[in-house]
Amino acid sequence: MKMPKIEKRAKEIAWAAAVSIAITIILFAYLMFFGTAMFDEFVFFALIVAVFPPGVLSYVDYRWRKAVDGHLPDLFRSIVQAQDTGMTLTQSLEEASKRDYGPLTAELKKITAQISWGMSFEEALLALGRRVNTTLVQRTVPMMIETSRSGGHVERVFDPMGKFIQTTLLLEKERRAQTRPYIAIIYVAFFVFLFTIILLFKSFFVSVEGLPILGEAAMTPQEIQRMFFHMTAIQAFFDGIVAGKMGEGTISAGLKHSLIMMICGYLSLKLFL
Repeated sequence: MKMPKIEKRAKEIAWAAAVSIAITIILFAYLMFFGTAMFDEFVFFALIVAVFPPGVLSYVDYRWRKAVDGHLPDLFRSIVQAQDTGMTLTQSLEEASKRDYGPLTAELKKITAQISWGMSFEEALLALGRRVNTTLVQRTVPMMIETSRSGGHVERVFDPMGKFIQTTLLLEKERRAQTRPYIAIIYVAFFVFLFTIILLFKSFFVSVEGLPILGEAAMTPQEIQRMFFHMTAIQAFFDGIVAGKMGEGTISAGLKHSLIMMICGYLSLKLFL
């Protein structure tokens, strides 16, 4: 399934709207249910509301950028082949825009249209870099501009450039494969945490309720449930952030992990606690 591009403005609007709705829910809960277990649940769902839209948009945008970078080696191979037939660099890009390079095809068509409207080749490439704004595109656009300025056999530059991008993508894929077990460890640790607090509550805290040796300082089961609920929400949120930072290198990428863990933790406590 092809993922659409998410503009920066759309992300900012999603963050603002989600946080505003979450604050509204918390204020309503504060006025109506403060000091009760219902207030905790309202705050929890407010956090879900604040995390869900930005998390989904961040994931969709990540998939789009990944697809763009993944088709760059194919694009450079096509440019080299077109250069071998005697085409100019501009003609090579125009010919490449007629092929399927995933989300990169639309960007190539924009370059072709801009050049046909009178924009220079360099300006069109710089506009491409600003629109796509991935690390690989930011690295390759200046090299493409310098190559077009120098002229000559540009295929001698584009061929090793495509191989460099391919190697970079393979290294990134290997890095993700190496970090995947650590992300799995974070998930396992979270579910072990859930199992532990449920086991403690069922086998210890409930059984000692009302024993005179505990005195008046003992917490009631309801208070212990609230404490475990708070601990689970905090643990799930920050575990997800760490998982996203380790796996994809950004904090926003961890929002989807936080969302998954928070929902799993909530359902587990509701079903077994």
